[in-house]
Amino acid sequence: MIVVRGLGISLGGSRIVDGVDLDVGAGEWVTVIGPNGAGKSTALRAIGGVLPFRGSVTLDGRAVETLSRRERARTVATVAQSPVVPPGMRVLDYVLLGRTPYIPVLGRESAADLAAAHEVLESLDLTGLSGRQLDTLSGGERQRVFLARALAQGARVLLLDEPTTALDIGHQQEVLELVDRLRVARGLTVLATMHDLSVAGEYADRMVLLAGGRVAAAGTPRQVLTADLLAEHYRVRVRVIEGEHGPLVVPIRPAG
Repeated sequence: MIVVRGLGISLGGSRIVDGVDLDVGAGEWVTVIGPNGAGKSTALRAIGGVLPFRGSVTLDGRAVETLSRRERARTVATVAQSPVVPPGMRVLDYVLLGRTPYIPVLGRESAADLAAAHEVLESLDLTGLSGRQLDTLSGGERQRVFLARALAQGARVLLLDEPTTALDIGHQQEVLELVDRLRVARGLTVLATMHDLSVAGEYADRMVLLAGGRVAAAGTPRQVLTADLLAEHYRVRVRVIEGEHGPLVVPIRPAG
């Protein structure tokens, strides 16, 4: 579904991502981890087609740069870390923005677009909030609305950039469980970036560790989340404990 070869990205004269290879199969969940400044979010934006890059990125067999904006939006949906929300926007209106790729220029949303938006709101238990303004919602509710807009696009690929940022542990689990259920039910492909290593290991089928803009390790969570790799690239002492779904990473205070 997603094939990345030799991905290179430079911003402001600095090379941020350098020679990254990445594969995500249809229906798979792959999570990219790495210390701050590793290039995770930058790589995700390039894969989504919104940053210039060197190398190749194909989505479902098509080079991302050959897709029109509408074609790309129908193929891949992105949930950014901090989406820009116009002041006073209602939940339903925000979710309807996900239908933009299907609305003719200067046209209005159709009955089918409204039905798609309401279906997504219902599936995410947001129907009762459809008339509320986004700035009146809790963090967990807003995150579900951001996800709803992405799902309303009807895209088969979800790019999630730190989807649990600023959420408490309960809302983190709520959002990730929802993504995983929808992935299975709708046959979605998920590529995410995450900071919380234990949570990342619980949900990902495979993981990629970026460090200095390069792939430092790739494989299953158990292959990537090792004490030695994390000590080397995060400069931290940890204990890795076997969990029910994946390894759990527990930081250890330095001796003395």
